[in-house]
Amino acid sequence: TAAAESAPSDEEFISVRDVQLAFGHRPVYDGLECRMRKGEIHLLLGGSGTGKSTLLRMIGGLQRPDSGIVRVAGHDLAGLRERDLGEIRKGIGMLFQNGALLDSMTVLENVGLPLREHTKQSRVEIEERVSSVLSAVGLDDVQSLLPRELSGGMLRRVAFARAIVMEPEILLCDEPFSGLDPLNVTRIEDLLVRLNKELGLTVVVTSHHMASSLRMADQMILMRDRICVSGTPEELAGGDDEGVIEFLGEDGRSFLARLHEIRDHGNVGDGSSAGDLR
Repeated sequence: TAAAESAPSDEEFISVRDVQLAFGHRPVYDGLECRMRKGEIHLLLGGSGTGKSTLLRMIGGLQRPDSGIVRVAGHDLAGLRERDLGEIRKGIGMLFQNGALLDSMTVLENVGLPLREHTKQSRVEIEERVSSVLSAVGLDDVQSLLPRELSGGMLRRVAFARAIVMEPEILLCDEPFSGLDPLNVTRIEDLLVRLNKELGLTVVVTSHHMASSLRMADQMILMRDRICVSGTPEELAGGDDEGVIEFLGEDGRSFLARLHEIRDHGNVGDGSSAGDLR
């Protein structure tokens, strides 16, 4: 059962081992391997059709592999029954591209929905929790508003609030920057970093927004050729894999130049890291 699983190590809080998956005759993964440390921000990158969103769904227990192991917080998801998966999902906040708010519900009702469905908290307790979470994402006095009365950036932050209202250990985000203007991209990027630092969330994000990916990620996982290449932004941007460098593009070259500038001033050796570029 889910309760009988072993305690996870921080080094392999999320672990994908030798995963095979195909949709019909189309192979998606052929021996996919990756590890994600607890309490870090992990960016899934890659071209269309490389399996970024599918991996996110697999970590959330929404997609089973054809073979291989997917361990999340000590649980081997592939071997669990749906009932046990449901319990584990309570510790995983999910923000997917199609995870729109319900138009007929207020912000309070939308964010409080998971609490009403999965807990026995009173109305007052739910309202207090929702207010606290909305404040954490930088929104106050919006509880009574309907989704159509919010801007695009505010809608995205309300969706984040709903994703973390159950106090998850893991936050999965599918293209959180999609469709946002540069100002709101920066706001969401800052929000993700703050949620990671203040709440200790392990964050897994799919993104096409390379500049934000390089600034915020502790680990980048580049999906390609049905497997992946992973490392810190510094390792990937500074490596000699031509395919990786080509994918990172101008943002990658600028990031690497900035790293060299920091090194030339002697800061990295004094304890600074790629995090200084956030």
